Amino acid sequence: MLVNNWRAVLCRAWSIRLLLLAGVLSGVEVALPLIGIEVIPPRLFAVLSGIVAAAAFVARLLAQKGITDA
Repeated sequence: MLVNNWRAVLCRAWSIRLLLLAGVLSGVEVALPLIGIEVIPPRLFAVLSGIVAAAAFVARLLAQKGITDA
């Protein structure tokens, strides 16, 4: 069941933003070798994605300004 203010959470919550960033990093990790760009050390994006996902977990537990329980 969705929270009452799910649109505000989707637009303003740092946990959502960080999870989207983790997804982008994972996609970039897969896409760069496919297009022939390998200037970034192997597994760097995986490490960064893990760190960002952990930060999203923490952000989900913290109260965030601009998001109120409707």
